[in-house]
Amino acid sequence: MKAQKLGITLIGVGLTALAVAAEPDTVTEGQRIFRFDTFGDEQIWTDKLGLHKVVEKSVDPTTALKVGLKVDADALPPGILEKADLKDPKTTVALLKLNAVVGLKAEVDAENHITRLGVTCALCHSTVDDSVKPGIGKRLDGWPNRDLNVGAIIALSPAVTAEQKKVYSSWGPGKYDPRYNQDGKNNPLVIPPAYGLAHVKNETYTAEGPISYWNAYVAVTQMGGQGNFSDPRLKIDVKHTPDLVTDKLPALKAYQHSLKAPTAAASSFDATAATRGKVTFNRTCATCHVSGNGTDNDSGKLHAPGDTGVDGAYAMRTANRAYRTTPLRGLQHHPPYFHDGSAKTLKDVVEHYNDQRKLELTPAQQADLVEYLKSL
Repeated sequence: MKAQKLGITLIGVGLTALAVAAEPDTVTEGQRIFRFDTFGDEQIWTDKLGLHKVVEKSVDPTTALKVGLKVDADALPPGILEKADLKDPKTTVALLKLNAVVGLKAEVDAENHITRLGVTCALCHSTVDDSVKPGIGKRLDGWPNRDLNVGAIIALSPAVTAEQKKVYSSWGPGKYDPRYNQDGKNNPLVIPPAYGLAHVKNETYTAEGPISYWNAYVAVTQMGGQGNFSDPRLKIDVKHTPDLVTDKLPALKAYQHSLKAPTAAASSFDATAATRGKVTFNRTCATCHVSGNGTDNDSGKLHAPGDTGVDGAYAMRTANRAYRTTPLRGLQHHPPYFHDGSAKTLKDVVEHYNDQRKLELTPAQQADLVEYLKSL
């Protein structure tokens, strides 16, 4: 997604991601912003990338589902799917007119032409429960859309160069590089969950700042929203008039703080093994992953890539050049793991740290630890 920047200096202003009581109206407004507010980013997706024309002409619902777009079943009139031609782009336009495509916001005229198209926070950080069919169901806000191929969607634009298309096409489902349009380098990250954030201080892989910092960075420099963002450490300073982002950050944060991590179903893990695994976890992992689903970054700790044995290329492109310990929330629901998705399963995660940290866990202890992680 094309970059702009954001003229609100969020560095050192005392913003915190710790939970505060929010008025119900504020949370409701935050939900509206999360789901439907583009922050004026149509200037990228429509005016520069021309994706409104691509979608109207070439993207039928079947194609949309293949690139990971989701459809909100609650926004659909009864029986519409049985009647609709899922191979016709006109059906996609109709779904957009209903506000049914999660994370896309369109203006459609009386002749059913898309005149403006933008994206919202929900594009990457919501999915659906597949209760109607794969890709169609009730919204699950805060869940990372690990099916979404953002790069493939951007690569549809006629305004993208051949070299850019090559980069975008390399990302694959569930990954996105939030620095590519800033420094031209390419290290795509796994899209993280946006639930369970109420007690997490810094919600970035490299801990540049708290949740409102990241919301502002993404809204302005990635989505193309019309707002203000400034981070001298990254040499980013963007200002717009009017600023359509900054005043919305408190309500957006309140809604994200209200999104609890999903509870693991009792049938999804072995409770007896998980109890044993918790003992192993507390002995070998809890120093960094404080209290199971916390992070030592809340007390300011960062880890050099070499300490964790993960790729450091992305960290070297960031302000802190190190990684934050990831809070362990709803783990079984969002594989793959690590910032780059290099661990496909929780078993891979445990094996990685057993080798990297020389834990000398037996196969049985590793298996128990996996069951505990599944329970979080």
